[in-house]
Amino acid sequence: MSHPQRLKLLLQRSKLLIAPGAYDAISARTIEQAGFEAVYMTGSGTSAARGFPDFGLVTMTEMAENAGVIARSVSIPLIADADTGYGNELNVTRTVREYEARGVAGLHIEDQVSPKRCGHLDGKEIVSRAEFLIKIRAAVQARRDPDFLIIARTDARASHGLDEAIGRANDALAAGADMVFVEAPQTVDEMAAIPEQVRGPCMLNIVPGGKTPVVSLDDVQAMGYRLAILPGILLRSAIATFDQVLADLADTRLPKVATGQDALQKGFQRFGADEWNALRHSN
Repeated sequence: MSHPQRLKLLLQRSKLLIAPGAYDAISARTIEQAGFEAVYMTGSGTSAARGFPDFGLVTMTEMAENAGVIARSVSIPLIADADTGYGNELNVTRTVREYEARGVAGLHIEDQVSPKRCGHLDGKEIVSRAEFLIKIRAAVQARRDPDFLIIARTDARASHGLDEAIGRANDALAAGADMVFVEAPQTVDEMAAIPEQVRGPCMLNIVPGGKTPVVSLDDVQAMGYRLAILPGILLRSAIATFDQVLADLADTRLPKVATGQDALQKGFQRFGADEWNALRHSN
């Protein structure tokens, strides 16, 4: 079964699909090993891993390459951020083809003006509804596998209100999108209204400290969402851990020893050492 086919089956269940965010192979592997059934490539995390804020500074080539690294590192489906599609409908076409060729199971294209910015920052601007729909149609036509998931993301809530965002979402579904992503609803009532008023499957972006209230995943499922992504959940924790470890090192001048004599070996095993060792020629 292909990754797009597997993702399609996961989304057909009544159970909410949860996809924590990965920004590299290490974070993606830990998500899979923790038992999650899908992984999400965060654009913000991909940008941060390359030394940039989430201001649309990372190119399609860099994003597709990172998506390929993540996709080859796990056996669960990968859903990836594809920002604005990196241009017009021609660029969107190439973006879909590049992501699909790298083993990605699905992506989302948004309606922000390029260069975009994080969906939970102020100052976002959006393109016209007509231009957005041209991009969504191009994305749908570009995929070679009909099961490859096309998610239409709209950031219209911030500048034009929830009604415009829901209108764009429904138009995107009519244009062929498989799922919609109304970014940054600002109240619990708005969160609940989206699956009620959108005529198709909905995804929710959970960003603690962002514009959207944080509620339990059980509540998200009860609202009717089919997919929940948590883009920064590992990156924020990793940065906090890095800060603490480095502060301890500067203070004690003694690196902490990993717990257990076999901790180093287990670390290698988590990233395929046993499988690679099995390929060695015996002497």
